[in-house]
Amino acid sequence: MKKGPWEKVELNLPDGSQVSAVAPVIISASRSTDIPAFHSAWLMHRLRDGYAAWRNPFNQAVQYISFSRARVIVFWTKNPAPLLPYLQEIEDMGFNFYFQFTLNDYVQENWEPRVPSVECRVETMADLSERIGPERIIWRFDPLLLSDKVTEDLLAQKIERVGNLVHPYTSKLVFSFADISTYRKVHNNLTNAGVNYFEFDSASMQRMAERIVRLNTNWKLELATCAEAASFEDLGIQHNRCIDGELMLRLFPDDKKLRNFLMSAQRSLLLDMSGLDSKWQAKFKDTGQRKECGCIMSKDIGAYNTCAHLCTYCYANTSERVVMKNFKEYSLGKPCII
Repeated sequence: MKKGPWEKVELNLPDGSQVSAVAPVIISASRSTDIPAFHSAWLMHRLRDGYAAWRNPFNQAVQYISFSRARVIVFWTKNPAPLLPYLQEIEDMGFNFYFQFTLNDYVQENWEPRVPSVECRVETMADLSERIGPERIIWRFDPLLLSDKVTEDLLAQKIERVGNLVHPYTSKLVFSFADISTYRKVHNNLTNAGVNYFEFDSASMQRMAERIVRLNTNWKLELATCAEAASFEDLGIQHNRCIDGELMLRLFPDDKKLRNFLMSAQRSLLLDMSGLDSKWQAKFKDTGQRKECGCIMSKDIGAYNTCAHLCTYCYANTSERVVMKNFKEYSLGKPCII
């Protein structure tokens, strides 16, 4: 019986050596960095070679990942434009994919200093939607963040502005409330930037959720929260599964290998997220994620401290200095991003 969630295969490296590699069915690209925006060329090198490597951020151990059995790539990005020229090649390789596309409006606050303008990102989403369809694009306004300058009213206006622009190009809006106390990096980055932030409490979460529902009467999008303990199901807002097996079955019904995997004996364990507190949920969900996360298992191929958006609220970057150092050391020929 195999150990861990994925089958293992033997991988032949270019130097003639052989290593053991995991062969996941679902690839996450990536929760740790924006691969489409900054590492598209690297990704294509890796897909063409058939493998990548991931470095554990805690002990620096390297794990090899074979793409030989991969059926779905979930892209997380704030700017997929650099990846668009490669989409046909990715499809020709036999990979399915969909996008988690974060499109916020923190322009005046300069909290996302290196993302393109809102208008440019909307245009990119429109191009992507025309290419792959709105059902394969999940719009994220993430995180929702309050400060002494960004009030609940202003934040709602920002969501409304973006939603009015993007709703024809997506099928779903996912949002989450900034969880600053949980992530030391987030607290440090906001404090160092001089942001006088406020944490959401249960009352302000409820008010914001209700406002989003009212805004959505014009958009008609599916609504969901990401990794939130609070429930807004009475408002029609679901707990999201960003790595979502049920969505994959709907989007890619003709992929027999994917369907066989998702319809296996453990299908209910992988896909049924209705009982987030059940005993099996703790055992079979993606164990690398928070308790409230509904994602099924995937293998992430990203690396912290390699995203040059340099968002003020980022949990994945320690500092601009560290990120820029990693970019100087970056090489397309390396199996890891750094």
